[in-house]
Amino acid sequence: MPFWSIILIALATALLAWLAASFHTRRKDIKKVAYMMDALEDGELNFRFQDKNKFNRTLNRIRTIFEKQRQEHEQDSWTKLIRVLTHEIMNTVSPIASLSDAMAKSVDENGHSELDIKAGLETISDSSKNLIEFVQTYRQLTGVAKPMRKALVLQDLMSSIISLNRELLAASNAECTFSAESPDLMIYADEGQISQILINLIKNALQAGARHIEVRASMSPDDEVILRVANDGEPIPESAQEQIFIPFYTTKKEGSGIGLSLARQVMRNHNGSIELLHSDADKTVFELRFR
Repeated sequence: MPFWSIILIALATALLAWLAASFHTRRKDIKKVAYMMDALEDGELNFRFQDKNKFNRTLNRIRTIFEKQRQEHEQDSWTKLIRVLTHEIMNTVSPIASLSDAMAKSVDENGHSELDIKAGLETISDSSKNLIEFVQTYRQLTGVAKPMRKALVLQDLMSSIISLNRELLAASNAECTFSAESPDLMIYADEGQISQILINLIKNALQAGARHIEVRASMSPDDEVILRVANDGEPIPESAQEQIFIPFYTTKKEGSGIGLSLARQVMRNHNGSIELLHSDADKTVFELRFR
């Protein structure tokens, strides 16, 4: 066999070996990226690739960046939550302590007082009940039930919700409409929990003075079902838009401030999400995604 033929065969063999090795390595790298994306999506950041090659070091750096961002976000969320909890508790406890102290100091040696003891005790009782109600609300927030899922046709679900809220809509001189890319578009979810989220969004819109509430359903390229709830009410203040999902935060004079927090927990339990897309003078839009 000619010498040059041997060289060509050797080169071809080496090239095929290199291609095979590259293909094998590429398949392993693709699997690693897929694993990492699944882990990041589920919030599981306790993985680390052991091999010291450049690709693995890059993946580990990405994981570290996500971990730092999550820690910063969690710290910020806890700081805001503690601030709100402290504010609410102090608003209730301070008047109780002040009034109790004033009543105690007003009583003379004969048990007489210039203050109306009965009225004072009633005020203390009301404040105590408000504090108990606040604690019960917090327990509700931390005890979201596991969803009991079933197949739900969105057209039927929204028809039921709109029907249930017909009187409330009429009293506000408002309308709520639903449209979908396909009449048989479905989600696999807990009917009661998802209904409550949508009802709360409708009520929030009405409290903001909305006259038109539109719910639209579509399918994303990633096979996610997307619900967008839009209304033309007063926009959410820009300073509050990043805080509306924080427990007990509210811009309303009356309200527990847990509706959207509960909604986010429910959607997470469904492996989905709820976000405020935008809120301006034109419209306010919330987006629910079901995976």
